[in-house]
Parts: sequence; structure tokens; C-alpha cells
Amino acid sequence: MNYRETRNMQNQNRAIFDGVGQYDIPFIAPCNADGLDNCEWIPFNYAKTCKNPSNKILHFYLDDYQFERLWSSPESYINLFSKFKAITSPDFSLYIDYPKALQIYNHFRKHWLGAYYQLNGITVIPTICWSDYESYNWCFDGEPRYSAVTISDIGCMNNKLTKKAFMQGFQKACDILCPTKIYLLTNNQSIERFDDGSYNYFDAKKIKTVKSIVMQRLKGIKSDKRKE
Repeated sequence: MNYRETRNMQNQNRAIFDGVGQYDIPFIAPCNADGLDNCEWIPFNYAKTCKNPSNKILHFYLDDYQFERLWSSPESYINLFSKFKAITSPDFSLYIDYPKALQIYNHFRKHWLGAYYQLNGITVIPTICWSDYESYNWCFDGEPRYSAVTISDIGCMNNKLTKKAFMQGFQKACDILCPTKIYLLTNNQSIERFDDGSYNYFDAKKIKTVKSIVMQRLKGIKSDKRKE
């Protein structure tokens, strides 16, 4: 084995995936939601200590430093992740004040890891993220159409500006990806779902392709974590 094979070449020594779009973002295959609706969602930092992981979904709605190590050693977590019903693709942050190059790099890393774990037999729910309006040109590259997906509004509903940006991105994601189911993760206790299918902060009736939106309340997640 030579030096090229042993060093970490941004994980390209482990797998190279077909790219999508201008930046060759690895493609994450669609996720079937069968058997996922009644699962408990837990954060990655509880993965090693949780009981009965076979009926749990592991998410990464955490500060990036808590799962940065996945990028350094992705193969170390295959056995752990395979015990769970599913995991989400790790959503490295796309902060609006990040340089564009860093945002695209984080989007690439999310997709590489998602594709890598799918390659190793793990069910991966695509995590949909965006930054500002300009990010729409690339932030949905590599995401599957007609798939179950997860979106989080944590840190996005604190003021009118971030709420508006979230709602616009949510609508754009649905227009482009046509998800069949959205797992909306939130710790906003004021969200209500009405009998006609609408919510008190976005109108689900306008999202014609979405068959259902499943809301999951996240416990122990601080709403001041900056999100896209």
C-alpha cells in the first residue's frame, strides 16, 4: 500500500461517487418511509448510549463540532449506524455569513457521507438544507426527488427575517424535489396543525406533492443554534 492509499484525500481514497450539478455533489438515493413514522428521533451524541436503537432514527441537528469526526473517520461508524432504523445525512452548516466555498464544501461533505453510508447498507433520510436565495443554485444538487426527507426549523423562527427565509427555502425545496414525506423537526411549541392540513406558519396545502408532513419535537436542542 502506497502513501496515496493511506492518507486521507478528503475521503476520495474511500469512495468516489458520480457527481450532480456544477460542483459534482454525490447523489443520495431516495428513502422509503415505510416503518419510520413511529420511530423515536435521537441526536448523534446519544448514539453510543441509547437503548433499542433498532427502532430509533439518528439525526445530526447539532453543532457541527459534535459530528465533525465522521468526516475524518467515516468507516468507524458503520457498525454503530447499522444498528439504527435509519440515520439522516449529516447537515454540516450552511450559515449565510460563511464564504460560499465553505458552504458548498459542507454540502459536498453531507452528500458524500450520506452516499457512503447508503453504500454500506444503512438507511439514510436526506437532510434538506439551504442558505440564502443564491444557494438555491446548488443546495438541492444531489438530493433525490420523490423521497422522504427531513427538514428542521431550529433557529429559523426567531424573527421575521429568518422565518421568511425558511418559508421561502421550504417552498423551493418542495417545488424542486417533490418529496413524498417530510419529517419536520422542531422545538417550536407554538406550531399547530389544522384539520385542513395547513400549519400556523406555512400552508402545507400549497405543497401539492407532499403526501404527509410528520412533525417531531426535538428535546434538548437549543433554538439559538444558528441554522441555514
